[in-house]
Amino acid sequence: MIARFSSLSLSRRRLLAATSVVTAVALTAMAGLSPARSAGAPPTGGDITFLIDSLGSTWIPNNSAISSFQGHVWGHVTDKLVYVDADGKVSPWIAESWEQNGDATQFTLHLKKGVTFSDGTPLDAAAVVANLDIWYAGRKNDGINPIGLFPKTYERAEAVDAATVKVFFKAPTLGFIPTLGYHGSILISPKTIAQPAAQQADLSKTSGSGPYVVASWKEGDFVKLVKRKDYNWGPAAVGHTGPAYLNSITYKLVSEPSLRVAAVQSGQADVAYSPSPQELKSLKEAGFTIATPRYLGFVNGLAINTKLEPYNDVKVRQALQAGIDRKEIIDTVYTPDWKLATSFIQSNVPGATDHSDLLAYDPGKAEKLLDEAGWIKGANGIRTKEGKQLSLTLHSNPYLATAKSVDELIAQQLGKIGWKVTIRAYDVVTFGEKVRFGGPAVPAYEVTRSFIDAGTVASILTDANNGENWFNLGDSDKKLNELRDKIAGAASLDIRNPLLDELQTYVLEQGYFIPRTQIVQRIYVQSPKLKGEVYNGIAYASYYTATIGE
Repeated sequence: MIARFSSLSLSRRRLLAATSVVTAVALTAMAGLSPARSAGAPPTGGDITFLIDSLGSTWIPNNSAISSFQGHVWGHVTDKLVYVDADGKVSPWIAESWEQNGDATQFTLHLKKGVTFSDGTPLDAAAVVANLDIWYAGRKNDGINPIGLFPKTYERAEAVDAATVKVFFKAPTLGFIPTLGYHGSILISPKTIAQPAAQQADLSKTSGSGPYVVASWKEGDFVKLVKRKDYNWGPAAVGHTGPAYLNSITYKLVSEPSLRVAAVQSGQADVAYSPSPQELKSLKEAGFTIATPRYLGFVNGLAINTKLEPYNDVKVRQALQAGIDRKEIIDTVYTPDWKLATSFIQSNVPGATDHSDLLAYDPGKAEKLLDEAGWIKGANGIRTKEGKQLSLTLHSNPYLATAKSVDELIAQQLGKIGWKVTIRAYDVVTFGEKVRFGGPAVPAYEVTRSFIDAGTVASILTDANNGENWFNLGDSDKKLNELRDKIAGAASLDIRNPLLDELQTYVLEQGYFIPRTQIVQRIYVQSPKLKGEVYNGIAYASYYTATIGE
């Protein structure tokens, strides 16, 4: 069993003391010696410390793999069947190749041979079947959740031979292969999968096939990973398939953003996660590496509850769409690293199309629409209708540090048009309890969500296949439901892409979704000595290919 022990504590004084000899010695104690380097070869060896603001509440693989926090660790301890890059391109990884039938209801996966989990179990067809089954169904009675975006149309998988898996679906599922690169689709040893939830929650007992293994960890404190020397099956797309170059990666919990950044500035850590966007310009000018990768998924925006007045009126929703100045949000709250929304899905998602014309700031148009809807501006600047004020409550997203600042700016913009905007901010726990899609007191739900394949979008928006019904429409919008079903049933991209374009147009025209900006949820400040990291389609930094200089 791998030992669990406490890591070195990074106190405020030590984090801020750039020349602290004590800290330098302490961090050196965590590191191993670098091996000799051959001329022209990438430098091997070295150890890095990654400071993060949370390490989550559980390490059960199914329940934590899609976390913005634990996902960093899982990306180094486990592999995936396919690799998806930042532009949504899918390429082989553990699955060397694949085929599908004509209507995208059957897929055959051909696996790389010789791959093993860290417990010695072969990553063969039987292991892949066990993973597909748990991703789809979980074990809910045991506290193990299914993976949220794994296709609900999954029927079964079978091992044809040790290196071949055949997968069957109840209906066309064109997005199956890309979804195998989703951050929840991590390959875990069947021995781990068979364990009860309590044992799966012990990270030291979880075995993946990735380039690193867990050397030690302490709940709510740190996770230290060391490289697996026999690893030789990395994704060719990142330009390297053998063992990782770095000896170890330590993820250390430091809750305050300023302390995380100060540690990187002082050389006591190598990466700070989730700094304030306002710090990025000065850090970049000081020579630090800044990364603001966009993930594949929805933009940051508001899902509108169409069951609540006055948002059951399309003209009010359209006025809301036209009344937000998105460029001012970027210019005021963010930096040029952020991009304007051009749809309600990110522009790097395959199948996304540009609908900037529907998102243009036009306060005159918004005023006219509200006039037509019967909302009259009073002497105090607030519009009323039948004795009721035009009001909007925004619940700031606690997972996004800038959410409240954006809400405050939007409140000013809409206030000029005649809205009375109230902002409520809750912590993560309270937000999860009180703020839900379609809740009776939630007219606009701030949402952002990663996904790999745009084909999953339509069913998320509605209540089909246990979808999330973002706009509280149920089955009332026939056109939306028709587009959903056609997209789900499409057997080729040539058929699906025009339907996705039509869906994007329709959702934005109806004001069901109010985009704010393209989302940058994962922000990294990095030492200039650390080079060669890669950001995948979910915007996680992989240090599998990274090296660190003197």
